[in-house]
Amino acid sequence: QVIKCKAAVLWEANKPFSIEEVEVAPPKEHEVRIKIMATGICRSDDHVVTGALAMPFPIILGHEAAGVVESVGQGVTSIKPGDKVIPLFVPQCGECKSCLNTKGNLCSKTDLGTSAGLMPDGTTRFTCKGKAIYHFLGTSTFTEYTVVHESAVAKIDSAAPLEKVCLIGCGFSTGYGAALQTAKVEPGSTCAVFGLGGVGLSVVMGCKAAGASRIIAVDINKDKFAKAQELGATDCINPKDFNKPIHEVLMEMTGGGVDYSFEVIGRTDTMTAALACCQNNYGVSVIVGVPPAAQKITFDPMLLFTGRSWKGSIFGGWKSKDAVPKLVADYMKKKFVLDPLITHTLPWTKINEGFDLLRTGK
Repeated sequence: QVIKCKAAVLWEANKPFSIEEVEVAPPKEHEVRIKIMATGICRSDDHVVTGALAMPFPIILGHEAAGVVESVGQGVTSIKPGDKVIPLFVPQCGECKSCLNTKGNLCSKTDLGTSAGLMPDGTTRFTCKGKAIYHFLGTSTFTEYTVVHESAVAKIDSAAPLEKVCLIGCGFSTGYGAALQTAKVEPGSTCAVFGLGGVGLSVVMGCKAAGASRIIAVDINKDKFAKAQELGATDCINPKDFNKPIHEVLMEMTGGGVDYSFEVIGRTDTMTAALACCQNNYGVSVIVGVPPAAQKITFDPMLLFTGRSWKGSIFGGWKSKDAVPKLVADYMKKKFVLDPLITHTLPWTKINEGFDLLRTGK
């Protein structure tokens, strides 16, 4: 059956979301239709609104969510109606090069980088006012019901609170894994984290969990410092308080640079600063923030020649289908907290207010 429900449709860039009635088609073979119970707002969604991340319109955004399976298509065996699940914007097909490699997690079935906005079979499951609506990253969670491919959904503990564990669908896992999986932060090391949004705070938590002895949090919004310290930051610095480049400040503070640095903003100038502030021979810098479209980085190659490593991290380096249920289980065992990452809970018809809160750093 086609389901008629409400969704937040973005008809064009730089416009507010419009709450519309949409038709959601039933799941095809190897697809799953999910009732979304909770969804987070992420800066990557806003990048589509502003045009920094190029996507086709009209589109239903949202990629950080949790819900309950409503129905499944033919051939779906791993998931049944009533299961609690988290949609995965990085799927895990188990067959492509990245899935088969122990070091890889960016499944070739992801829509990231292709920006096709369609299901794997090249069609959409959403229509509104007679028009086809595009999907976002194979998830599209700003809707009461969505359809995802079986490779892009993880079954989780039925006791998990969906309004909290939805963060494991993107922000928390991305930051926490950047420290634990991508950088592999070691006990006793020194870390710098640029950007203290939900993902940056999750990096701080990952560095602390890994046993880092010093975690320097960097942000131009000092209102973020108290929470960063609560989650494990040992120092908080505001680049606006110094009249010299922030990488020089960090070099001096640490006597020659940090062991690990993380850029969790998505700006090219902070990416190069994060690289420059890590130790010149064995320092590792990880890019976690989504890079802006059509921008290039210029840097002195001597920064790398002396031995630094520059890495990227997608979804925290986790193999999504394997890791998400385990991360939810760890949350249930109180191995980490999610409450401090949740600043506001709104009815989803107030989605535009939610984005305003994001844009003002609240």
